[in-house]
Amino acid sequence: MQEYIDKAAVLIEAVPYIQDFSGSLVVVKVGGSVQESPENLMRLLSDIAFMRTVGIKVILVHGGGKAISRAMEQAGIAPNFVQGLRVTDEATIEVVEKVIKHEVNANILRLLNNNFHVLARPLHGDWIFTVRKVTGTDAETGEPLDWGYVGEPVKVKTEAIAQMTDAGVIPVITPLGVGEEAGMLYNVNADIAAVAIAKAMRVRKLVFISDVPGLLRDINDPGSLFSTLHLGDVQTLKDEGVIRGGMLPKIDSCVEAIEAGVQRVHLVDGRMPHSLLLEIFTKQGVGTEIKADE
Repeated sequence: MQEYIDKAAVLIEAVPYIQDFSGSLVVVKVGGSVQESPENLMRLLSDIAFMRTVGIKVILVHGGGKAISRAMEQAGIAPNFVQGLRVTDEATIEVVEKVIKHEVNANILRLLNNNFHVLARPLHGDWIFTVRKVTGTDAETGEPLDWGYVGEPVKVKTEAIAQMTDAGVIPVITPLGVGEEAGMLYNVNADIAAVAIAKAMRVRKLVFISDVPGLLRDINDPGSLFSTLHLGDVQTLKDEGVIRGGMLPKIDSCVEAIEAGVQRVHLVDGRMPHSLLLEIFTKQGVGTEIKADE
């Protein structure tokens, strides 16, 4: 009997959050590492189905880096990364498009529609993103860097997203885009794609689902998790070396989103069962919440 009472208590705790967030726009970005585990992916999608069922307008953005790497290996194309970004030539972009649309996106849609009985539809990035080619310079040599067909969004067609969310449909968005001039297909970093949508739609929350628990003061100590991070603390933590490595661009993306009007950004561990629901519908949360200074 106590088990059922505990379950009822959890539902009661969630009621004010459900009432508060019903009708709100939330962008959820799921990384490729979470998608590699069928169990973790199913639990995440069950959370998303719950959110949609209680009236939250969910926009799902996904990556697919590991699936792309496997397909490239099968095609005999050697992967090449420069400063963490995949170099994408003509042969690679063909593989990226095929895998991201017809394998990764299609699988998520099948699970949402068939297993969880919510209405989800594809909204491919090349339908909504206009991008410019990513360029850079080598810090040591001063030589220009070329990632090929890799772009960053400069325009988002928000009307298509709004039409779907207003109709109760979950748009499942691929990280692709079309070039400003020649109309070529470009690969887009999924984090950057999610931030671009969150900024353009001025969503209430942006949630990054990955295989880390959030921002840790000590990466070897799960107990050192920052449950809340204010923008004013970010530079200090960078100077102290707490925010470093792969967390640097992610935190910078979070700051960019908050400064553009997104109310909250969350970093959540997709390996934890129902971490998305726990982060949104409980007072304490389980990841790192990033917000403006109070």
